[in-house]
Amino acid sequence: MAENENNPNEKAPVIIGVRFSKISKNYNFDASDIDGITLGDYVVVQTSRGWQLGVVAEFIGDGSQLELEKIKKIDRKATERDLAKRSEIKDSEQEASMRISKWIRELNVAGMKFIYTEISFDGNCVTFHYTSEDDKITNFKKLQDSLKRDYPKQKVNFHKIGPRDAAKYFGGMGACGLEMRCCARFLTDFDSISIRMAKTQGISLTPTDITGMCERLRCCLNYEYCQYRDAMKGMPKKNKRVMTPKGEGKVRDVYPLRKTVLVSLPETGSKEFPIEEIEVITAKPENRQQERNQPPNNDSQKNNRKK
Repeated sequence: MAENENNPNEKAPVIIGVRFSKISKNYNFDASDIDGITLGDYVVVQTSRGWQLGVVAEFIGDGSQLELEKIKKIDRKATERDLAKRSEIKDSEQEASMRISKWIRELNVAGMKFIYTEISFDGNCVTFHYTSEDDKITNFKKLQDSLKRDYPKQKVNFHKIGPRDAAKYFGGMGACGLEMRCCARFLTDFDSISIRMAKTQGISLTPTDITGMCERLRCCLNYEYCQYRDAMKGMPKKNKRVMTPKGEGKVRDVYPLRKTVLVSLPETGSKEFPIEEIEVITAKPENRQQERNQPPNNDSQKNNRKK
C-alpha cells in the first residue's frame, strides 16, 4: 500500500472501482478499512439510489487526481447472507421482467424494446431498462401506471439505454468473430465513433464490415484511429500527381503505417515508393502542358538574336 507524500507515516487510501450491473460504469469507493479485498469480491455500499451490492472491478493505482473527500467508504464485504439475498433479488428481477413483458403485450405498447430489470439491494427501487429509437412510445403512460400499481411500495423508474448498452448486456459473439463482444469484455464507456475513422484507416465502408451487432459503427474503429491519423500527416492524398524516381505518376493508394505510397506509372504500372522518394506536383496537368507549349517571351527571342 502506497504512503502519503505529505506524511510518510500515513498510508494512502485504497480506492477501488465498483460495478453494479453488466452495463454500468465503475464507481469509485474507498476500501481502506476493508482487509484482504480482491478483484471479483462483492461489496455492500451506500449510493444515491440506496444500498447496493456491487463487484470490485478495478483498483485505482493513482488517486492523486481524485477528490478523495467526496469518495464514500465501502460498508463491508458481502457476507453469505448478502449473497443469498442477491440470489433472491435475481428471482424478483426475473418476475418483474415477466410482468413488464405481459403489460407490453396487453397494452399494445409499441416503439420500445424492454431489455432488463434491476432491483436495488434494499428492495426500495425497481428500474426497467429499455431501448427506443425515439420518444414516440404508444401507451407508455399506461405501462408506467400499471407497473406502479404492481409495485406500490417501491419507487419505479424507467431508464432508456442505448443500443450499445443493450449489446453489452446480452453479450455474445462479436461481429468480427471474437467469442465475446468487446463491450461485454472490457469497455466501460462508449466513445463517439464516426465514419471518418473508417475512411482514415482505409477500411471498407460496406455496412457489414463496419457495423457491430448493435447495428451501430463498431467500437473497434476507435482503437487504432489516433495512430493512423498521426501517421497520415505528410502523406499525399489519393489521385494526387507525384514525381517519383521512375517518373511522374498518380497516387493509387497510401500505406501510412509503413510510410509508403503506391503510384500508378504510365509505362511501368503500379509501384510502391517510400514517402521520402516522391514529391507532390502542385501544378495541374493542363497548366503544365500549357507551360510546355508556350512560346518563349520577347526578351528571350532578343537575347537569342544578339547571340
